[in-house]
Amino acid sequence: MLKQMKAMALPYATLFAVALVVAVLARIGLAVMDATGGLAYDYISATGVPVLDVVCSILTGSAFVAFLFAAALALTLSTAGVALYAALGRREGVRAMPFTAFLWGWATALVALICLAIVVSGILSAVQVGSMSSKLPGLGAIIAAMVAFSAFIGTLLGAASMVASVCLAGAKSQKDACLRLVAAAACCGVPVMLLTVGTFVTLNSAIVDTSALLMWAAADVACNLVILFGAFYVGRKTIA
Repeated sequence: MLKQMKAMALPYATLFAVALVVAVLARIGLAVMDATGGLAYDYISATGVPVLDVVCSILTGSAFVAFLFAAALALTLSTAGVALYAALGRREGVRAMPFTAFLWGWATALVALICLAIVVSGILSAVQVGSMSSKLPGLGAIIAAMVAFSAFIGTLLGAASMVASVCLAGAKSQKDACLRLVAAAACCGVPVMLLTVGTFVTLNSAIVDTSALLMWAAADVACNLVILFGAFYVGRKTIA
């Protein structure tokens, strides 16, 4: 058993290291948001309440826990999709390509949103659902918005999938693969974290500036595409 544990130690250490890198980057991002006023603490206010505080204020304790589960399910599926793509890229006859990475990332994000919607639909009361339905566009517009948003998230998942595939395919050993994955999480995580902070701060305001939000979203997509095609280019040079 000890021998088996040692054989599994490095992959698990890599998993934990990547998680710690993401946690540290998230903590840095929160510090930046706190310093710039992007985090709201006094949510009980008559005026100037950030939009996300208004949304979250309708959740009871049980609904909040259920929403956490729904979000965790969506994030787990997204992470598993990246890991699955990287694993499939190591099979003979299967090659990681930017187009397939984006398409599977898009599909994964869409299914994650559907799972999220299924769970969330049982969180709110009939009165809340009726109140929200009167303020929302038609079903067709909602579906189109979900497809568009999943495509937006798909660029991020596609970039992560391509980076993970290149790290595994170009590694000379298991240790090398682990080091590549941790380094990639840190290097690619910094710009993603900074852009996420900017996007979130712009969204979480009392009056959302649509033009500014679209500019941040465009910057997010551009960054994801640079990482996606950059990883593919690096992989083609190092593996060939």
